[in-house]
Amino acid sequence: MTEQNRSPARRALAVILAAGEGTRMKSRRPKVLHEVAGRSMLAHVLAAVGAAEVEAAAVVVGAGREDVAGEARRLCPGARSFVQERQLGTAHAVLAAREAIAEGYDDLIVLFADTPLVSPATIAALRRSLAEGAGVAVLAFEAATPYGYGRILRDGEGGVRAIREEKDASEEERRVTLCNAGLMAIDGASALALMEGVGSDNAQGEFYLTDVVERAVAAGLPTRVVLAAEEEVLGVNDRVQLARAEQIAQQRLRRAAMLGGATLIAPETVFLSFDTQLGRDVTIEPHVVIGPGVAIGDGATIHAFSHLEGASVGAGAQIGPYARLRPGARLAAAAKIGNFVEIKAADIGEGAKVNHLSYIGDAIVGAHANIGAGVITCNYDGFFKYRTTIGANAFVGSNSSLVAPVAIGDGAYVGSGSVITRDVGVDALAVARGRQMEKGGWASAFRARQSEKKKG
Repeated sequence: MTEQNRSPARRALAVILAAGEGTRMKSRRPKVLHEVAGRSMLAHVLAAVGAAEVEAAAVVVGAGREDVAGEARRLCPGARSFVQERQLGTAHAVLAAREAIAEGYDDLIVLFADTPLVSPATIAALRRSLAEGAGVAVLAFEAATPYGYGRILRDGEGGVRAIREEKDASEEERRVTLCNAGLMAIDGASALALMEGVGSDNAQGEFYLTDVVERAVAAGLPTRVVLAAEEEVLGVNDRVQLARAEQIAQQRLRRAAMLGGATLIAPETVFLSFDTQLGRDVTIEPHVVIGPGVAIGDGATIHAFSHLEGASVGAGAQIGPYARLRPGARLAAAAKIGNFVEIKAADIGEGAKVNHLSYIGDAIVGAHANIGAGVITCNYDGFFKYRTTIGANAFVGSNSSLVAPVAIGDGAYVGSGSVITRDVGVDALAVARGRQMEKGGWASAFRARQSEKKKG
């Protein structure tokens, strides 16, 4: 946590609104569980809350949405869930967490689970406004196209006198470009009183959280505006906006990777995840996809069109092109995984090579072993997975099948085309294939016979 992100030593509660039905997503999955950069939008918001040192979280979910509540508990074991039985507006949603709010936190931070790009620094800035005396702090942005957004109406002293929704705004108010981002911080001592007095006398007949501002002004409480970039407060309501959020998240991740010492040859074609770890002098060629749980050591190269997920890549390793590392792939320093090779739940030793067209799964490959083209570890019998162990400096010839459970000793050789079903000793040679037979003149005689048959 940097000093910029650090909030005052005050007790804070984040109320995260996640009860929206998300009908425009046209999906069986709840909107807030759709992913950006490898994790759900709800996870992004909870992570930002934690990084801003907000110690308590209440997630407001829709009726019957145990999947959302369960995701919140998995991501943040201390988070509590509250159900909004009916969708009657944002203030009504916040009050679903009345029990938590009433516990007397200094700061109440209201966030939306479909605004996944908000930063810990922005949440901390909202909290600072409360610490400096504001009763309500509103997050706002300058909109390039303000249509559809609530407008921030200033009071001339740096505060806010009201937030006017588009449908309720006058023509003059609609010309305002400073717009409401939705996120809000409220002094904990005043929060319940402010929200409980919100009415529904608006075009939608809903209880707007934004009306808290006018109630705060009427009560003589100071109000403040905290500014954010428009892209940071992007709300996701459909898959077009989800794609835009992904684009912004990827731009952030790529920039951070390059500033951290990695080379992305064509950054716009590389896709990273929220937790991707890249060492210095890593090179990533075009059209690489890195899923969650990947760490890549210093000086490694990921060649074009490779896909990595749940994998650890050692320093100086070479991956691809067209390689796939699945969860549990662990590559030591200077290992080499070549084109059209798939590795799953396997340890590949230092300097080991799996260069072409091979599948290595549920296996251990020793240091400096050489796995030939087309080698397969046969690890699954339809019911259970079994392990293959290949020793250091072993050589497995091309087009061999290793039927697990089986072990190849250090320094052993396996002849090309073998099907190995029994352990191979240290420094031994194993050849398991049919003996070659040759019959001179057979081919010409065969053709002659077949030609006669065809004439007849």
